Amino acid sequence: MSQPPLIELEGITKTFGEGAAAFQALKGVDLKIQRGDFVAVMGPSGSGKSTTMNILGCLDVPTSGKFRFRGVEVQALSRDQRSLLRRRYLGFVFQGFNLLARTTALENVELPLLYRGESKKLRREAAEHALDQVGLLPWAEHTPAELSGGQQQRVAIARALVTEPDVLLADEPTGNLDTERSVEIMQLLNRLNADGITVLMVTHEEEMAEFAKTIVHFRDGLVERIERGHKSGAPLEEHA
Repeated sequence: MSQPPLIELEGITKTFGEGAAAFQALKGVDLKIQRGDFVAVMGPSGSGKSTTMNILGCLDVPTSGKFRFRGVEVQALSRDQRSLLRRRYLGFVFQGFNLLARTTALENVELPLLYRGESKKLRREAAEHALDQVGLLPWAEHTPAELSGGQQQRVAIARALVTEPDVLLADEPTGNLDTERSVEIMQLLNRLNADGITVLMVTHEEEMAEFAKTIVHFRDGLVERIERGHKSGAPLEEHA
């Protein structure tokens, strides 16, 4: 018996504005994401990929259609319930590292737990574990200015991991990095995925998308095609 998808989008539309100024960013997106997948989302500017990621991250709601997460109809949840879902199950990594400049790597990673009201002892232990996961525990007391771009992105990933999310959503995570550092970040995301975290990543870089198990191509507000394969370099299978 096949496992139900972790995430399911069915007929998702999103319209911004009203009347003559209305713009339909999504025109009926259907997408299923299985637990443990590593999905790269690609497409030209205006194709709908960022709008879709905002909906998947519970940062926005669709105009119509159904969004299910772990079998729950997300669009039926209240704003507070969506916020709880986001804090409990989702971690976010952005192109800009968004680190606080005057605080240490450890303190930056602790922040999500500070907002939760967790104890100082628990925050420190969880932050140290997250930094260890990304190979940066020896740099815990360094500020962002004392870290390279790749190290800063690793701190940002640790901050996303500290809440032990089911899903990591990464928006152009290698956009500000050179090729060598980009590959290091992708290898880290691969390792986290192998440890059981579902990864959803928006990228413009085909070389980075090749690290994913699944590549979803958006165009004109719809899923144009889906490629499924293996990161080992095996040919990708293409699906309409």
